Amino acid sequence: QVQLVESGGGLVQAGGSLRLSCAASGRTFSSYAMGWFRQAPGKERKLLAAISWTGGNTYYADSVKGRFTISRDNAKNTVYLQMNSLKPEDTAVYYCAATTPWLALEIADYDYWGQGTQVTVSS
Repeated sequence: QVQLVESGGGLVQAGGSLRLSCAASGRTFSSYAMGWFRQAPGKERKLLAAISWTGGNTYYADSVKGRFTISRDNAKNTVYLQMNSLKPEDTAVYYCAATTPWLALEIADYDYWGQGTQVTVSS
């Protein structure tokens, strides 16, 4: 089992950047593929980016491709989401999640979730 805690959210102006972190507990973090999701008010939770347990494979949703970068540091049990060129429509609660063993694109495949961190982008 793994517990996840997100941090790094906040208020930023359009065009700005934020880096989200997701710290995981447990000795088997490196065996999990990880994903970042977001959920805006009244909307479904959607996958933004995912990374394999080695970090060698990544996935990005079209809406964030070229602006967001997912990465991980298995030595620190942490996965990151670097967000650049932020837009007001990026405003949402951002969640990290873990799945095993392979990188997954379906929300139902993720077994463990963090509590979320709010990102607000002002225009």
